[in-house]
Amino acid sequence: MTCGAFFMEKNIMNTLPLMPKATAVWLCDNTALTFKQIGDFCGLHELEVKAIADGDIATGMVGYDPVLSGQLTEANIKECEADPSKPLTLVLSEDYASVVKRQTRYTPVSRRSDKPDAIAWIIKHYPEMSVNAICKLIGTTKATVDAIKSRSHKKMAGIKPANPITLGLCTEDALNKAVALTNMRKGA
Repeated sequence: MTCGAFFMEKNIMNTLPLMPKATAVWLCDNTALTFKQIGDFCGLHELEVKAIADGDIATGMVGYDPVLSGQLTEANIKECEADPSKPLTLVLSEDYASVVKRQTRYTPVSRRSDKPDAIAWIIKHYPEMSVNAICKLIGTTKATVDAIKSRSHKKMAGIKPANPITLGLCTEDALNKAVALTNMRKGA
């Protein structure tokens, strides 16, 4: 069984804490929970949690406090320490969901040079779109967008407007949402 199939079968893909291994490090160092409880909560095998506790793996890794981040409550930890058969429960709040959604997406090195072309295309076809919306859509900085808008970008001579969807920098749905939001704000 593959790891992905395990997560899908257990339906725990969306119920893991942020930074599971660092969370396991913190729980090993600061609680009296069993390896199984920590492993089940973090999506790790209990032998991997034992290795973390023994210092065989994750040495030097800074623990991530799930109580401070709002993913666990102190009361839940105390209950689970008292009853080793009781599982830890992840607190899913709106803050947690917003942190998960805000994770930046990775752009391969080969595609990073395409970002100025995509920005130029958006500026050409949707000049009313705000700098913030372009930054969020393409995953770039305000300085880059401003430089391309003012035509002072260091590689301006080589920039050729290209559709960000065909470049693989955003999806069609994301572009449509950004345009709709721009039109809504323009109308309001």
